[in-house]
Amino acid sequence: MHQELNAGIDTVISIADHFDGLKQRVADLTERFSASERGFFTPSEDDEVRHLHVSWWQSRNALFELVTSFHRLHQFPESDHPPALLTAYAGALVLVDVARFVREQFHNRPVVRRRLNNPDPLFGIPAGTYDRIQKSLTSPVHAWHLYHAGRFIAEHDAELDSAAASMAGLQQVREIVARLQDRLKVSVDRYLLAQARVRARSLRLGPRLIGRALYGIQKCVGRLMSDRYLRAGHRPGLPDAIAAELSQMLLPGDVIVTRKNHSLTNYFLPGYWPHVALYIGTVDELEAMQLQDHPNVRPHWNILKYCDAARSQRVLEALKDGVRARSIGSPFGSDEFVILRPNLTRDHVASVIPRGFAHVGKAYDFNFDFSRSDRLVCTELVYRSFEGIGGIGFQLTWRAGRLTLSAEDLLNMAEDSRGFCVEAVFSPTHVAEITTGEAAGRLLRRTMSRATDPAAG
Repeated sequence: MHQELNAGIDTVISIADHFDGLKQRVADLTERFSASERGFFTPSEDDEVRHLHVSWWQSRNALFELVTSFHRLHQFPESDHPPALLTAYAGALVLVDVARFVREQFHNRPVVRRRLNNPDPLFGIPAGTYDRIQKSLTSPVHAWHLYHAGRFIAEHDAELDSAAASMAGLQQVREIVARLQDRLKVSVDRYLLAQARVRARSLRLGPRLIGRALYGIQKCVGRLMSDRYLRAGHRPGLPDAIAAELSQMLLPGDVIVTRKNHSLTNYFLPGYWPHVALYIGTVDELEAMQLQDHPNVRPHWNILKYCDAARSQRVLEALKDGVRARSIGSPFGSDEFVILRPNLTRDHVASVIPRGFAHVGKAYDFNFDFSRSDRLVCTELVYRSFEGIGGIGFQLTWRAGRLTLSAEDLLNMAEDSRGFCVEAVFSPTHVAEITTGEAAGRLLRRTMSRATDPAAG
């Protein structure tokens, strides 16, 4: 099965499960707030609402990016087109379901609605997000947009039933669709009006149902974000010469910090630099450290060897589909790049890497809760791999009601020589070449000074 399709299936299942938990927390908060009859939030309640808000946006962005990437069906073998469209359709239904749930909980509670419409500059959340999401995802127009996707899924039911026997997780995705399709229902008169408004625009898409289905899913999910945050045609990636030079610089144990310009992954995370990965080296380097038979590493050895025939270097990385051992091609699919080197011996690094492998296979944590280790964000993988080794310690920071570690917290540690140092910076927004030495630290400070503007870049 196509690797991206597998990741998409895992993402939809994980976020659907996360949203079920999120809805329960919202219901509990609503009950407490209604019982108090205060008409305002206490500071602790305000922190909880803020955290739910950020978690909601992060989860939504992950599904939006999934749908955007699946819009290019030509990347998949034709036999995978129905499972890919089913996965994107399930993601859209999860978003519609949550939007309707939030409306049911809060639409008649002006105090909560005002709080959800407030901007959050630290996380780049603009004003009016509650109203815009409700308009985007509870509209009968968007229900009509998804009509063609539902038709396509129904017409390929037997094919999908057969595919589910060999595709891990696909049956769970089918169950998500079956459970949530009723959330698209709107009154007949509003639906017919939406049908009339959309049909004329849809005719130009041609006769193929799959084309109309993809268009409808993209239109339903992407309208709110695409104009504000994305740049049409931009495909993040390092220039070949830069990637080759950085490849030569990397050592096992390095922490890679990245940024994709004009990408949703920059938003609703604090700072200019949003993402990190742990570089673990090549299979040969892991063997030289005698890690191939370590109980944490051995189960993933085939993935390490064969996940990318074109590149030999590997990372551990937490993305929306969870914690995985991946090719260096994953962080190289970025526009800007930092290498942080830990102040550790080779023996220390040989302890760090198996610690990281202990978390491979865990889901991504859209709650950003460092008090639990069954789900991890990208920085938490670094935190749990390095904490206490060779004297490295981390100071977690309260954000949106949770103790967290951001990518820029790691950069600040390196700037202060606390466990890490800045080895190299590539930020073509500022300098066209890779910068090293003291100049790298100065360049890094320049990039981080833009962090007050979440839309920078």
